[in-house]
Amino acid sequence: MKFEPHGKHLVAGNWIAGENVFASSPAHGPSHQFSVGTPSHVDAACQAAEEAFWTFGYSSRAERAAFLNVIADEIEARAEAITEIGSQESGLPEARLMGERGRTVGQLRLFANHILQGDYLDVRHDLALPDRAPVPRPDIKLVQRPIGPVAVFGASNFPLAFSTAGGDTAAALAAGCPVVVKGHSAHPGTGEIIAEAVCAAIQKCDVHPGVFSLIQGGKRDVGTSLVQHSLINAVGFTGSLAGGRALFDLCAQRPNPIPFFGELGSVNPMFLLPGAVASRGVQIGTGWAASLTMGAGQFCTNPGVAVVIDGPEAEAFVQSAKSALEAVSSQVMLTDGIADAYRAGQSRVANSDGVEEIFSSQCADRSASPFLYETTGDQWLRNGNLAEEVFGPLGLVVRVQDIAQMKEVALALEGQLTCTAHMDEADSDLAKCLLPIFERKAGRVLFNGFPTGVEVCDAMVHGGPYPASTNFGATSVGTLSIRRFLRPVCLQDLPAALLPDDFEK
Repeated sequence: MKFEPHGKHLVAGNWIAGENVFASSPAHGPSHQFSVGTPSHVDAACQAAEEAFWTFGYSSRAERAAFLNVIADEIEARAEAITEIGSQESGLPEARLMGERGRTVGQLRLFANHILQGDYLDVRHDLALPDRAPVPRPDIKLVQRPIGPVAVFGASNFPLAFSTAGGDTAAALAAGCPVVVKGHSAHPGTGEIIAEAVCAAIQKCDVHPGVFSLIQGGKRDVGTSLVQHSLINAVGFTGSLAGGRALFDLCAQRPNPIPFFGELGSVNPMFLLPGAVASRGVQIGTGWAASLTMGAGQFCTNPGVAVVIDGPEAEAFVQSAKSALEAVSSQVMLTDGIADAYRAGQSRVANSDGVEEIFSSQCADRSASPFLYETTGDQWLRNGNLAEEVFGPLGLVVRVQDIAQMKEVALALEGQLTCTAHMDEADSDLAKCLLPIFERKAGRVLFNGFPTGVEVCDAMVHGGPYPASTNFGATSVGTLSIRRFLRPVCLQDLPAALLPDDFEK
């Protein structure tokens, strides 16, 4: 299938142009023109989403599951074209785009199966006790219900799995919530072809066209009008701390505040316990370098910090990581802006007090090469800037004095997406002491692994305490993420004739 972007917005089943256009900035290949979104486009999409909710929100689980599976089919039908334009716009290798497409359709099918099982509804039923004294108890039922239209912001680093029909969209549609997507300007062509797949599924399944809209481009006025629109009931976002916090504040300032589910990033610290460093510090160093540089370090779970007790074993770990990084070639970053931010972050770390350079490289234009620095536990605890995320392949080793200072570093952490412990059996007592700290600091705790890469499954948690995410009780990956777009409703003494099908799991 040959794909040539037409550059229009999808609003309630119609492809609509705007008065102004912007040009895409691909890593390679041709640039294309795309319409710039406006608040009026947003309003039309939200109005259509609200209209769609009255049918889609109360459709059967079987109907919504079928819809999700047809979206997956339509994406697969466009596989080659998606890979081609996705690679051009993002600079990601074709193998990565193919894998991400597989994850995207896998998420859609996972949610289709999940809602058919019905467990997500958390159905509860307290039978009436008419003879209870002194007051009879009524019949009380509880079920989870969709909240209404949802806004989703596409992510720069995942043009498929976290964008137009990514995890947030899949979870919202599975719940019964229409979606208005604010496409990311880094990959508008990829967003458009995915929207075409969703549009085709809408037509095949005879779903109300307002169930999905895509607004491209636009400045802050588009994002602001979307999160503040009175018909939007929640927002899903993956991106920077500054951008996410600004949208979070807008959601809180509304006359009717709504939840903002922002995944904002993390340094994902690894703690190397003494036994593990002594027995396999060299292997851990090599593995860390590979995880650190995967995808040019453009993953929110990139392990940017390694905490290790100072000594000869720590030096072997550091030298192993350095040797591995020396063999890593320069990689293209997703956007010029991300590349500029990476260089700025690298400069900030390099010029911080008490930081020593271990390995340096050269970065130019849209490319990124790895850097490795180290500092002491004292300096880390003294300088909060070192705990800020650098989005790219930069690693910082924190050499602590002893176990006590390792615990102090752990306690001083802000919220993280992940914390990792590399341990051997001899480290069990220390790991048992650190685990409660890690659980308070992160949404996912790993042992003897590397956090880059997130499995899409029932038990996954991709979130954490602020500033890793804006809602510590939520996840943006895995079937639990559907709960963000549901709310519990209690039905008291409901007549049998009105009993929803969802009570018949």
